[in-house]
Amino acid sequence: MGREAITRVKIGGESGEVRALLESTELILRGDIRRRFPREMLTDVHVDGEALCFNANGESVWLHLGATVATAWVKAIATPPPSLKAKLGLAKGARVLCVGVLDDPFLEQAATGSQTEVIGEADMIIARIDRASDLQAALAVHAARPSLPLWAVYPKGAGVPFGDRHIRDTLRAAGFIDSKSCAVSDRLTATRYGRP
Repeated sequence: MGREAITRVKIGGESGEVRALLESTELILRGDIRRRFPREMLTDVHVDGEALCFNANGESVWLHLGATVATAWVKAIATPPPSLKAKLGLAKGARVLCVGVLDDPFLEQAATGSQTEVIGEADMIIARIDRASDLQAALAVHAARPSLPLWAVYPKGAGVPFGDRHIRDTLRAAGFIDSKSCAVSDRLTATRYGRP
């Protein structure tokens, strides 16, 4: 979703200036008041004058975004986020060749019904990567069809021994460009790479 605004907020008796971030799963406030509101917990979402108003976690919240922006945020909050299958580009019948073990239930569900074991039938490759050897295996498969997009799926967060920086540096050095990323689950993220 990725909407962002610097605005005044009122929560109960508190008020202050915040950076409001509307993400696919939560609304985050940073600044004078700090809060995280899971999107599914937002109730009574509406526009009141110039403010986006809602209730969450027993609190009444007013974000003074202006009527036009507040209306757009209400619509965005009401729109369900796309599924992982849609984010990966598999929702409309695309076929995927998977490299490695799909050890995450969200990733496994997204790939269900779309997998092929034949590189010539694939529209993309999804590679589950935990170490350098996993990335090399993905590159070896990709070499058979270098025009295919390659989704690298790997652990996220601090302390990951082989993560985003290692994968990005290796693939960029090999001539790939990263063009999209999305969360897979609480522990995994995915980045799409391709050759120009």
